[in-house]
Amino acid sequence: MSLLEETVALQHAAHELMYLGTDGSPVYSDDLSHRNGEVYRLTTALYNSGAKGSTIEEQANVCLALLMGYSASFIDHGEKQKHVQEVLNRCWDILEVLPASLLKLRLLTACYGEVFDDSSADEARAIIASWNSASLTSEQQEAIEEFQNVVNNPYQWGYID
Repeated sequence: MSLLEETVALQHAAHELMYLGTDGSPVYSDDLSHRNGEVYRLTTALYNSGAKGSTIEEQANVCLALLMGYSASFIDHGEKQKHVQEVLNRCWDILEVLPASLLKLRLLTACYGEVFDDSSADEARAIIASWNSASLTSEQQEAIEEFQNVVNNPYQWGYID
């Protein structure tokens, strides 16, 4: 499996796990457990492979896949936060040179979901504002909705009193 195929597979599996049941369909514990284990397996395999990508876009896709995988999976054998921090450290360098694009919006969204950095949100908003709202692709619309969801629900896994 190529690096691109591996990152796309992880991004897809993580996205499905994150949005499982949001369409109103029932969530069964065995399906949830299976999907969670699969996302964790894919995330661990990609992280442990040490693959970083040769182009800036490949590097961004690897980081995006890893952040999505760690965010979606609730399995943690004590290494998750360390790995997330290492990926975030790589992201800051990548984001500095990655051109404004759908990929950059998605990576900014994933990073914002981890650190809630206002400058990341502002940069994401600037990318969205640069797009013609009358001719958005379905991928752009989905990325915008995902960004707005993360901004509007920053503490999705916790309770605020």
